[in-house]
Amino acid sequence: MKILFIGDIVGSPGREAIKKLVVPLKQEYSADFVIANAENASGGSGITSRVSAELLVSGVDVLTSGDHIWKKSEIFELIKQEERILRPLNFPSGAPGRGAAVFKSRNGLKIGVINVNGRVFMEALDCPFKTVLKAVEELAKETKIIIVDIHAEATSEKIALGWYLDGKVSAVLGTHTHVQTADEKILPKGSAYITDVGMTGPYDSVIGRRVEDVLTRFLSSIPVKFEVAQDNIQLHGALVEIDEETGRAVSILRVQKKL
Repeated sequence: MKILFIGDIVGSPGREAIKKLVVPLKQEYSADFVIANAENASGGSGITSRVSAELLVSGVDVLTSGDHIWKKSEIFELIKQEERILRPLNFPSGAPGRGAAVFKSRNGLKIGVINVNGRVFMEALDCPFKTVLKAVEELAKETKIIIVDIHAEATSEKIALGWYLDGKVSAVLGTHTHVQTADEKILPKGSAYITDVGMTGPYDSVIGRRVEDVLTRFLSSIPVKFEVAQDNIQLHGALVEIDEETGRAVSILRVQKKL
């Protein structure tokens, strides 16, 4: 089977890319299932019920997230009601929502999806390595196809998690830094890996924000509101082909499509 994983959706430009590109991409790549990281989908930070509904109706099957998941107050109730939204698994117990679940593709195959935050240069949460491994063991009781979204700052932490989970999951796909890396590979034991799948939104920007705002901040050190940029909208992600019998990755392809 083929799974299309879409990188961080940023604001209305990112949502427009999803609306117009996901269905054609599914047809082009014969994708059976679509996962997208949506933690920046509402105004560049957080996610609302209206935005999540818009993304899900546009062809996305599951929305993952990251450290900005709680930015919009309505998420606390929304994430209890909409099971297709995941928050990072390693938030302490008591956090609403869930960080791992099994979903069904349109052809009836079960797919496990895990969302986890890194800790290096980020908020201190539970250990992503131990937390993910426990979730993998639970999901493996239902399916051999398991996709991990590692939302992290440090490339070393993402790479380490890839090696740690090699052979235990189908793919470890990085998000958060918004810049697509060119290190896609199949690890020795059969897991697909890429450090960052990239960003879906305004490419002529500084990771999704207006260039002039970010330059003002760097040059003056004065707090500036970072507005979402608007130009050169692109969708970035990765297509992973998986052997349904073994759960091992057959191939991984970087995806870049301009709106």
